[in-house]
Amino acid sequence: MSENWLDRRLELRLGNPGHGGFVVARHEGRVVFVRHGLPGERVTALVTEDRGGSYCRADAIEILDASPERVTPVCPVSGPGGAGCCDFSHASLHVQRDMKSQVVSEQLVRLARVQRDVEVEELPGTGDGTGWRTRVRLAVDQDGRPGYHRHRSSGIVTELACPQIDVAAYDGVSERDWTPGSEVQIVLDGTGERHVVEIAPPKVSRTGRTSPGRRGAMARRAAVGAPRAERVVVGSGRPVERVRDREWALAATGFWQAHRGAADTYSAVVAEWAGMSAGDTAWDLYGGVGVFAAALAGDAGASGHVDSVESSRQAVSDGKAALSDVPQVRFHADRVERAMPGLTGPPRVVVLDPPRAGAGRDVIDAVAAAGAERVVHVGCDPASFARDIGLYLGHGFRLDELRAFDAFPLTHHVECIALLTR
Repeated sequence: MSENWLDRRLELRLGNPGHGGFVVARHEGRVVFVRHGLPGERVTALVTEDRGGSYCRADAIEILDASPERVTPVCPVSGPGGAGCCDFSHASLHVQRDMKSQVVSEQLVRLARVQRDVEVEELPGTGDGTGWRTRVRLAVDQDGRPGYHRHRSSGIVTELACPQIDVAAYDGVSERDWTPGSEVQIVLDGTGERHVVEIAPPKVSRTGRTSPGRRGAMARRAAVGAPRAERVVVGSGRPVERVRDREWALAATGFWQAHRGAADTYSAVVAEWAGMSAGDTAWDLYGGVGVFAAALAGDAGASGHVDSVESSRQAVSDGKAALSDVPQVRFHADRVERAMPGLTGPPRVVVLDPPRAGAGRDVIDAVAAAGAERVVHVGCDPASFARDIGLYLGHGFRLDELRAFDAFPLTHHVECIALLTR
C-alpha cells in the first residue's frame, strides 16, 4: 500500500484537463487530480484526499508558473478549501470552453469509441460568465445560516457571494432565520419576480443516521430525494418561465434549466433534429414540464401524438396545465422504465433528457427495441453521456450530430445533445 499523502505539498507540472473539474498531474508514479490549476502550469498543490491506490486529489495553492489564460478568480468563495461552485473561476471563458471540449472528446473516445472534435458553444445570455443562473439552492448549517457546500464536503460556506446568479437573488437571505439542516431555493423567473422557498430538512432513517457505509449513504440520499415540506418566504413560489410563445408556471423547487438561455436553445435543437412531420408519434422521456413535448407536438400537428414521461407528479401537473390546449400530448407520471411498455408505438422519434447518471442500458435497450428511427439524447455529464452514446451505437444507431453548450460558465459542467439515427 502506498504512503498516505494527505496534507502533503507537491510541486507539480499540470497536464490535460480531466472529467470533474481537475487538471491531471503525475508524481512518483501516481496520478494527482488537481483543482484550481490550468494545463501547463507549475504549481504547489496541497493533497486534500488520499484513499490509497493509484491516485489522490489536491488543490493548487500556489501558482509557480502561471498560464497566460489565468485570470483573477471571478468567484470569491470557490478557491482552495472553499465552496464547490466555480471550479473554473480562474480561467478565461474561452479556455474554460476549450477544457470542456477536450473532456467531452476524451470521454467519447474512452467510453463510446468515437473520435469527434467537439466545440463547446456559448449560450445566449452568458455575457461575461456571471449572472447567467436563474435559480440556486443553498444549504443551511446547524446555526441556521445559508450557504454553499464545500467541495466534496458537508461543510458550508456562508458568504453569499457566488457570481453565477445576480446579487439581487441574495437580498435579505442571510438576515433571515432558517431551520438548521433545511435548504433554501431561490429563483429569479422569466418575468423578473423573485421566489424564495425553504425546504424542510430531510427525515433521515435510523440506518441513514447510524450506518457509515453504503447502506447509510443510500438511506441519506433517499431521504434527500423524498418529498419534503416547503415554506414560501418571498414571492408566490410559482415561477413563470417562457419558451418561444408558451408560458409555464411551475413549482419553485421543480426542475427548470438553470441558464437563462438554455431552455430556448435546447428546444430549438430538439425540434430541428427530431424532424417531426404531421401525424408522427414521439416519446419525450424524462420530460419534465413538457418543454420538448411542446416543440415536438407543434411539428406533429393535431394528427400526431407525443407521450411525455416524468416521475415528478408536480412537474406532470404543471406540464398538463401549460399544454392544456395541445391534446396530442399525453403525460405519464411514472418512472421511464415502467412507463415505456404502455406508450403509443412505434415512435418515429424518441427524445431523452435523463438526470446526471444518464439513461443506462435498460432504458436504451427498450428505446432501440421500440423501433425509433431517430433519437435525440441530452446529457449534462460527459461520462454518462458518452456511455449512453456507446450503448446506442451497439444497437446499430449512427451518431449523426453532436452539439455541446457551455450551460454552466465558471464550472466544469457542460450540456451535450446528440442526434442518433438508423
